[in-house]
This record gives sequence, C-alpha cells and structure tokens, in this order.
Amino acid sequence: MPIFERSRSGVTTTLAGGTFLRSAKPMVATADNMVAMMRAAGQGRAGGLKLGHNSSVSAGNLRATLMSWHEAHPGVEVDCVEADRSVLLAGLDTGEVDMAILMGAAGHNGFRCETLWSERMLVALPASHALAERDLIHWTDLRSERFHLPVADPGPEMRDMLLGRLSVSGTKPDIRMTQTSRETVLSILGGSSGVSIVCEGSTGAHYPDVVYRPIHGEQGPALIGYSGCWRDENSNPALRRFLGFIKARYALSFDFPPRFE
Repeated sequence: MPIFERSRSGVTTTLAGGTFLRSAKPMVATADNMVAMMRAAGQGRAGGLKLGHNSSVSAGNLRATLMSWHEAHPGVEVDCVEADRSVLLAGLDTGEVDMAILMGAAGHNGFRCETLWSERMLVALPASHALAERDLIHWTDLRSERFHLPVADPGPEMRDMLLGRLSVSGTKPDIRMTQTSRETVLSILGGSSGVSIVCEGSTGAHYPDVVYRPIHGEQGPALIGYSGCWRDENSNPALRRFLGFIKARYALSFDFPPRFE
C-alpha cells in the first residue's frame, strides 16, 4: 500500500499513509523517550540508588544531604535501608546496598570507606533533670549518670564513646543496654532517672518531657564522625553521581577509582 503520492505539484500522503503516520508518531516519541531515559540513567541522572544507614535521619547532615540530592536529582529514586552495621556491610557484599553511611569510623576488607562529615553529640535527659537547666553539658557533669542505650545501632558506638570519655581510675560509667529501639529508649526517658546519648541527626524527633543538650569536652563540642562505604566494582551510575555530589557538598578530598571518573 503506497504511503505517498507523487505528482507535478509535489508529494502528498495517501489516505492509508495519513493513517500510518498518525499511528507511527507515538511510537517514534516513545522510542525517543526510551533513548533519553537510558542516556539519563547512564549518566546517573535517573534510575535508582539504595543507601544504607545505621543512624537517625530526623535531622543532621544525612537528612540535609538526602533532601538536597532529591531536589537536584528528582529522576533518581533513593531507597533508604536502616539497619545495623553488620547487615549493611553484608548488603554491600551482595550488591543489595549501593552505599552504607555509618556512624563512627568504618573499615572493611573489600570495601572502599571514606570519612564524610562530623556531627555534634548531645545528651537526652528528662526535662525535670537538674542538668536540663543548662545550655550545654560537659563530660565531667555526666560521670555519675545512668545511661540507657539500645543494643542495636548506634547504641554500641555510643557505649564505646562513653567508656572512652567517662572511665576514670578503673571506674566505668553506669551504662544499661536495652533490647529496645532508639525511639523506645527516648520515649520512656522522660519518666526515668537516667539519660541517653544521641547524635545531632536524632534531634529532629521530639519526645514527651525529654530535652537535648549539647556535650562539650576540653576541646569544645563533642563530635562523632560518619563514614561512607561502597564497593569499587559497583557500576551503578547513580552511585557515581552521588559520590561526586557528596564530595562537592562537603569539600572532601577522596578520589574515585578510574571506573568512577
């Protein structure tokens, strides 16, 4: 069936040709969209990214990073996984997690791990506590307190920090590790005589009769670092772009291996 008719006046479509072209236009547009989508995915501007973390994202740098990333890259769907460090590292090993952002120093054979940023440490205490009247708390003010921490992350990281800061002459701080979540510890803290330790990323969530106060040491605010871990052989373009985004945002100095350039 001819699509075009030629005559001395030019080329025109036949009746069948007009029907064919009207049907073909959406197909061509769909193909163009598919090419554009694949190009965007290859450049890390579309697709998916799975990020693991073992700390709260109610506030702090991780939340701010995710919000800014979404605004700059709306085509990349970010799926966050909150779990203990061991689970996230296992996810990196199997490819189920593209990058794990962990509280504290991180290092594991087979993974690339780099320091990302630091956040303030705060003490969470009942509003009726005597220390709640202060604007900031020093480590020395906390030596006689009873601390409640979750067994799950980031409880062990906080426990190690307390042991390093508050152990004096063989006397260790009173630390109670509970089989509850971070949220449960803070939810019931207002009615107890104990305190807890949180990172800045946890302070966006508020609990009845609980207040947060920054902790200071001899050198100023108490800080804890965050690290990022990923597999060098991960070929997800969205991960490459996210690493470049973090590097620029926090003026970091780590370099990508050749396959990430």
